[in-house]
Amino acid sequence: MPQIIVLPHADLAPEGAAFDAAPGTTICDALLAHHVDIEHACEKSCACTTCHVIVREGFDSLEEADDLEEDYLDKAWGVAPESRLSCQALVADQDLVVEIPKYTINHARE
Repeated sequence: MPQIIVLPHADLAPEGAAFDAAPGTTICDALLAHHVDIEHACEKSCACTTCHVIVREGFDSLEEADDLEEDYLDKAWGVAPESRLSCQALVADQDLVVEIPKYTINHARE
């Protein structure tokens, strides 16, 4: 089973994290299931950018982002060539190293 390694994030994973994730699971669902409480303001419907992650290793194992996801990624803070919306990226057969950006753009949060 592939592993997701989360790089340290000051608020969500100060020590980082590592856990197994079943293929076919979204990165977002895997993070949430392992107590890495990534934002997902649109309830994982690909309608915001709050679950944006940068896949530092294993990016090529993921299916390509569709046009809608690409459009939202254009609006994300700190976007990189390896950026994905974690609610849309499905774990495949390789380990992933994931960085959660320091900031999100969440228009719904007060």
